[in-house]
Amino acid sequence: MSLRINDTAPDFTAPSTEGPIRFHDWAGDSYVVIFSHPRDFTPVCTTEFGAVAQLVPEFEARCTKVLGVSVDSVEDHGKWKADIEKVAGVPADFAIIDDSSLTVAKAYGMLPADHDLPTEGRTPAHTATVRSVFIIGPDKKVRLTMTYPMSVGRNFAEIVRALDAVRKTDGVPLATPANWVPGQDVIVALALDDAAAEAKYGALDKKLPYLRFARDPA
Repeated sequence: MSLRINDTAPDFTAPSTEGPIRFHDWAGDSYVVIFSHPRDFTPVCTTEFGAVAQLVPEFEARCTKVLGVSVDSVEDHGKWKADIEKVAGVPADFAIIDDSSLTVAKAYGMLPADHDLPTEGRTPAHTATVRSVFIIGPDKKVRLTMTYPMSVGRNFAEIVRALDAVRKTDGVPLATPANWVPGQDVIVALALDDAAAEAKYGALDKKLPYLRFARDPA
């Protein structure tokens, strides 16, 4: 079964480009973005990892660690990082784990349905991880998931935006509207009546009785 929102992210131990990782200990008190990809030295994956390499400072500014998952070896990851840097123009300064055992892919539901087909006639694509994304909170709970097919590269600007929204609403009576970006007004949860909402967040912009906006408490 795939992981659900508010499930505890499975702990695991795996070799990585930054040495052995025990996931919960490595995550510490940070948010974590885990993202899987089918294989090293493949075109879409190289552009994606290049995008992440360019965004490392953005993730660090958000107290967030990034962890790539691949079925290839740490040795292959190390060689592939040279290609990533060539494409991105910056080093790939984030950890990539060796999941050749498929332990993490299975625990996090990163394998396509084809993985369950009989062994006869299978190809490597049947056991290649799909492009999954998990945002994990400091309490090790799953906050957000996204899954893309192998043929579709991810929009990492959207992943950063989603991370901002998760962090903005984590543990507070707020939500973000469609297409929200930091600095825009947020939605006040119905758990607060008007008086309590105004006391906490200031004047409200009441579009509907159940849709009340407040300024982003940045």
